[in-house]
Amino acid sequence: MNWKTFVRENGLHLSWVVALTATLGSLYFSEILHYTPCKLCWYQRILMYPLVIILGIAAVRKERHMYLYILPMSVWGAGISLYHYLMQKTDWFKSGAAACGPVPCDVDFINWFGFVTIPFLALTAFVIITVLQMMTWAANRK
Repeated sequence: MNWKTFVRENGLHLSWVVALTATLGSLYFSEILHYTPCKLCWYQRILMYPLVIILGIAAVRKERHMYLYILPMSVWGAGISLYHYLMQKTDWFKSGAAACGPVPCDVDFINWFGFVTIPFLALTAFVIITVLQMMTWAANRK
């Protein structure tokens, strides 16, 4: 089995697993550990949560062209996550952190290995979904 066949058959399922894991992880942080999400976290959730439903339905129905709807959401989500991560880890965007609302956007609720934060986890999920959907797009081209 070549990569095109594999991606055609499993790309939506793998993307759905990533989106579901990211959604359950964010719910774990907010509902179990009681971390209050900042405004940028909410924007990332707004883009990630619908992907679980869209990708789940698309995977069951074997919709081959859902990348048209998924890619814009995952690319926007990756952009917001990258901005949020840079706000936490660099001095470039620190001035905007205080305007985030009651919870500043530069707060590190987790900091595993010195670089893994919640926005980094979201960025990783959005990038994986984007790459999988771009591969699906390439596999479905004639």
